[in-house]
This record gives sequence, structure tokens and C-alpha cells, in this order.
Amino acid sequence: MAIVYAAQLRPSKSELLMQWLPSQPWFSGDPAGLVLLGAFRFDDPAGEVGVETHLLARGERTYQAPLTYRGAPLAGAEEFLITTMEHSVLGTRWIYDALADPVYVSELGAALLTGKPQAVETRSVDGRMEMLAETAHLRSTGTSGAGLPQFSAGVPTTTDTVTRIPAGSLNFAVPRELDINGALPQEAALTVTWDGQTTPVVIASALTA
Repeated sequence: MAIVYAAQLRPSKSELLMQWLPSQPWFSGDPAGLVLLGAFRFDDPAGEVGVETHLLARGERTYQAPLTYRGAPLAGAEEFLITTMEHSVLGTRWIYDALADPVYVSELGAALLTGKPQAVETRSVDGRMEMLAETAHLRSTGTSGAGLPQFSAGVPTTTDTVTRIPAGSLNFAVPRELDINGALPQEAALTVTWDGQTTPVVIASALTA
């Protein structure tokens, strides 16, 4: 379960995305025209790291921007630090490109290979917890009976618009720009739909190394 706080953020998520995306070689266009299509979260079992993927459109292009939110710097990930954010409830947060964050990679693997569901998002309203409506819906080729192999995430590398993450016996492929026409890979895959997009869109796949 992911708790979404009614908090003031400096910069806001939209501001940090507009600042960061133009510096990425896989992004094209003016970020001022970005439209948020939806978002989803993974649960950090330790409850320490926020793991959220934003789905965005710019003209005819559609992107995903997975981010992690941490209460302290992630050692060895300096080049993947996007910015720091002041959160009125949680204090300073270090925001990372999630593909370099081991918590994201671990939860991506669990979702992709075993069908672990996305996090249920809740918010405190007048002293009670209310569930928030999903704005994006994940589907996986994995099943809960499948075993999750042991893996440790390596340094991600990006070619064109696809980032690949070495993870032991597996390689994860995460497209930064999404193909919304529904071309499905033969390998294990994680897909997403959102309001107005009923055809599943691949957001990650796994190949044996």
C-alpha cells in the first residue's frame, strides 16, 4: 500500500519532469506541451522508497518516466540523480531516474515475472484512509505461482529509446518512448492501459541473458 500525502512539493512533480526530460536523448519536443495520462506505483516492501511511474504524452509521442523518491542519497547513483525536492511532510527527498534504483528494479521484476500487482494508493482524509482511483492499470504475463529468480541490478544503458538493465541471468528492457499501437513481444512482458488507451502498451520485458 502506498500512502499519498496532501503535501506541498518544491519543485512539483510536473516542474521536475519539465526540467529533466529535455536533457534526455530519448525525449523529443517542447516539455511545455506535456500531458499527464496517468501514473502507477510499486510498493517498496521496506516502506522507505517511493516508486512511481508517470505516463506522459507530447504531441504524437508517449513516454514513461519511472521515478524513485528517497529520504537520503542512493550511494553510487549520482549520475542518475534528477533533483532534490522539499516535501512538506517528509522533508528533503532525493529524486532518481528509477531505472538505476535497485528497489525499482526488484519490484519491476516481481511485477513482470510473478504478476505482483501495482500498489494500492491511499490518502488520509479527515482522519481516515481513503483509496484513490487508479489512473493506470498494469497487466503481466507472469503468474503468482512463478518463482522469482535471485538477481542484482547492474548499471542501466540506453540505446535510442530503450533502456536495458542487466540483472544477473536476466536483462530487463524498458522503453522510454511507448508504442501505443499494441505491438507485444514474445518474451515476458508488463503492459499498461489508461483512460482512452484500451490496447495494452508494453512498458517492460525480460530476456534471458
